[in-house]
Amino acid sequence: MKPEDRQLPDAPRVPDIPDAPEIVHLAAREIAAGIRARELSAREVVQAHLDRIEQVNGAVNAVVTLTAERALDEARTADEQTARGAPLGPLHGLPVAHKDTHDTRGIRTTYGTPLLADNVPDRDELIVERIRGAGAITIGKTNVPEFAAGSHTVNPVFGATRNPYDLRRSAGGSSGGAAAALACGMHPLADGSDMGGSLRNPASFCNVVGLRPSPGRVPTWPDATPWSTMAVQGPMARTVADAALLLSVVAGPDPRSPISLETPGSAFSGSLERDLTGLRIAWSPDLGGAVPVEREVTDVLAPAVTVFADLGCAVEEACPDLTGADEVFRTLRAWQFHLALGALTRNAADRIKPSLVRNVQQGSTLTGVDLERATVLHGELFHRVREFFERYDALILPTSQVVPFPVEWEFPGTVGGVAMTDYLEWMRSAYLVSATGSPALAVPAGFTPAGLPVGLQIVGPHRGDLRVLQIGHAFEQATRHGERRPGRPVTRPDGRVLGRHESFGASGQEPRR
Repeated sequence: MKPEDRQLPDAPRVPDIPDAPEIVHLAAREIAAGIRARELSAREVVQAHLDRIEQVNGAVNAVVTLTAERALDEARTADEQTARGAPLGPLHGLPVAHKDTHDTRGIRTTYGTPLLADNVPDRDELIVERIRGAGAITIGKTNVPEFAAGSHTVNPVFGATRNPYDLRRSAGGSSGGAAAALACGMHPLADGSDMGGSLRNPASFCNVVGLRPSPGRVPTWPDATPWSTMAVQGPMARTVADAALLLSVVAGPDPRSPISLETPGSAFSGSLERDLTGLRIAWSPDLGGAVPVEREVTDVLAPAVTVFADLGCAVEEACPDLTGADEVFRTLRAWQFHLALGALTRNAADRIKPSLVRNVQQGSTLTGVDLERATVLHGELFHRVREFFERYDALILPTSQVVPFPVEWEFPGTVGGVAMTDYLEWMRSAYLVSATGSPALAVPAGFTPAGLPVGLQIVGPHRGDLRVLQIGHAFEQATRHGERRPGRPVTRPDGRVLGRHESFGASGQEPRR
């Protein structure tokens, strides 16, 4: 029997689980405005989110290290700053949990590996530094796969993060803990990273928003490969506007990153409202046959074409020529993994997941000819995609080729009837886009009949981050799919009620501290 043919066991459930308090359903922008207007205190905001973590994290396992006392102390300080009229940052008083691969000063950062289970960094990395500098309050760390490798969040330190819409299924990855926590109301904003889809796939699986920015848009430091454009860091949120808010804080130049872009983060702080009339949208359900996609994904996404047409766009089926993108991604990924993790795998290969060890070993066997070929293919790919975006304003396609799969699997064995050879292949709809260097936004696009989320991927031209945010915002406002939360019904503008999900399991466990 194939793994995907197995019957899923009944999900653990609690009947009539109480809905989250209203404060944790508010958008990050609403919370920040409420704190500035002194209608909310940072202390009540932080406490509400800590209560929500205690209520549901035992079932979902999204927040793996909790810093409750420190967060409440910081909230008291934030309220004192508000009271005396001190200058306030754009994220003042907002609780944020950081990805467990992002170093946080004085807070355990494990990378999901037993090799670093007790690692406590002595400094914040740049993205955390900027978020905290903008006034955010750290409440903990979110779960990841080991060394963020793969798009399914499970590791030997903390176990698996479960999808809040169906606890039997994956939350995606590698920013899976962040996505699941956002969906549940454990925090209103989250940081993440993306090489092959790690911001986008979990956003699709958990009905939230994830932006893979243009390389250099969010500078990274420290970084063993600072000239690389394959891995990026970026924002996750429950709305596109909130993702843009976080981007406005973490984007902008920094001398420690040689590829950082000069555009200041403030370029993303304004309104995302835009009339889409006349925009040329290319729709590709399978990238011209380059990737297999499950039918239930394309069935959910098919109405998106009509949505964009109704918004005034000219939509036609088309996709760029992605010849060589697979080789580019896999070669450069293996090379980067070898550079970052080669020494660790040589000394402790038996303590790291085998698929990751194989990737690192693949990098060690690359030759100069291999890297030369990947570099040339990368340049050719860039120019073909550049020319494509001279004809189209954006490309829309599935974020993920599959719906959330059983949490026990490492990866789906088949997609659309095509056998997957490794744990990367089922993510091609995301990682082929990574190879192009284009910004890409995952935005909620609907649900299967079984209630599983499906995301739409919006890809823009080189450095067209603001454009994809504006297009995603318009789609979000027209559909409101992102407002459907586990355990919470939503009424659409047309009066139709979107269903209530009762998917959380028993949460009697204490959050890890």
